[in-house]
Amino acid sequence: MENRHQVAAPARGEVWAEMKKQVRLAAPLAAGFLLQKVIQTISIMFVGRLGELPLASASLATSFASVTGFSLLTGMASSLDTLCGQAFGAARHQLLGVHKQRAMLVVGAASVPVALVWAYTGDILVWFRQDREIAAGAGSYIRCLIPALFLFGQLQCHVRFLQPQNVVVPVMLSSGATVALHVAVCWLLVRRLGLGADGAALANAVSNLANLSALALYIRLSPSCKDTWAGFSREAFRGILVFLKLAVPSAAMVCMEWWSFELLVLLSGLLPNPKLETAVMSICFNTYVFAFMFPMGLGAAASIRVSNELGAGRPREARLATRVVMLLAFSLGVSEGLVMVLARSLLGYAYANDKQVALYTSRLMPILAASTLFDCLQCVLSGVVRGCGRQKMGAFINVAAFYIVGIPVASVFAFVRHLGGMGLWFGILCGVAVQMILLLCITLYTNWNKEVSKANDRLFSCSLPVNDTITSGVSEQGNGCSFVGNKDGANGDIELTSGLNKG
Repeated sequence: MENRHQVAAPARGEVWAEMKKQVRLAAPLAAGFLLQKVIQTISIMFVGRLGELPLASASLATSFASVTGFSLLTGMASSLDTLCGQAFGAARHQLLGVHKQRAMLVVGAASVPVALVWAYTGDILVWFRQDREIAAGAGSYIRCLIPALFLFGQLQCHVRFLQPQNVVVPVMLSSGATVALHVAVCWLLVRRLGLGADGAALANAVSNLANLSALALYIRLSPSCKDTWAGFSREAFRGILVFLKLAVPSAAMVCMEWWSFELLVLLSGLLPNPKLETAVMSICFNTYVFAFMFPMGLGAAASIRVSNELGAGRPREARLATRVVMLLAFSLGVSEGLVMVLARSLLGYAYANDKQVALYTSRLMPILAASTLFDCLQCVLSGVVRGCGRQKMGAFINVAAFYIVGIPVASVFAFVRHLGGMGLWFGILCGVAVQMILLLCITLYTNWNKEVSKANDRLFSCSLPVNDTITSGVSEQGNGCSFVGNKDGANGDIELTSGLNKG
């Protein structure tokens, strides 16, 4: 643990400046996450107009796709939060393009076995004793999602390449344009051409392609990326095993959390009166996911700020960024929780006209509000973990929080104490609370100087483009690390120096 008397307390002006930086990052990021979520919702809405069976099939397929594919690719791509963020903070801009290409290769390769699983989804669901008619529809829907799978992974790599550079507004604008396009494409494929539910699935591929193309053009044409993207390089094929050491725990960290929520939704179908329980669980889950988009923006901002400062060798600023984002997350969690409690009698009617569903939903809102507060805090702390490159620790914490505490507690209260859906949500509350407390403990006891040293080691272990030769030396004054790159050309030798401050 660092000696706190050696770290000067931040001035009020520093806190306000850091807060402004994070809000400017978090607002577009949250909007972008929300818009990406809306795309899937639009597809389901179009399918819902086709009848009960297509809606059930598409909903089951979407859940299966999230568990087996989208969560995995999102987690693997999130390793770029660490690698690109720290490289950008250290002004080693050429590394960002290499990291992005490695991620594209790894994510693309990981998409192949997932696609094979998706091709047999109908048979897999029947094996799990799902209704044969619904399983057949889900299998057809998810097969049409396979092109979207490959495009989704590449899209995530482009987004995670831009975010650490503080380029967030173009990502938001691209997502907004994609939503507008998605509505038109869904109408064309589902209604005009009569492709039904499969048309809605194919629309996801078209929209992902449009979003990916827009970001790819921006990266290649924008002056803001001229230093970080120099075209494709053979260096991307080197160091893949090193990249996987971070990508695998990153994927595990995301998947452990996503899977636990999907499992609880499935458990609601085993409760007495499953129609009521599943309906209320779906309402609460959708409300929870919508509220989660805003802390997700803060969590991404935390990852950007912490990784940039660690890469730049500024432990004091990384620590300040962590404290500020925790304050913002607490304020956001309290605000969202109050809205849920005050509007608890209205939220149920926003989804259904059934009075029983609305009353049951209003009873669950206080638990949902408490869960939201803890989730806001854990989300930004998870962002700090990603910024530091401690995803392996985050994965273990998520396993402990949800699979040792959350799901067992939910099962006991729901099936043994007969509390139904309220018991399931109480299990979620316990799991998220444990997750937040464990993340808070490792954050409070973080040695920021040591994290800077780890970031520096990570930067030196990365391969550089073949036309660069790097020699490194550690100076005795300030533990500074100098990178000397010899480039052929008119500019001669270029020297970059990154000092590691003691904070």
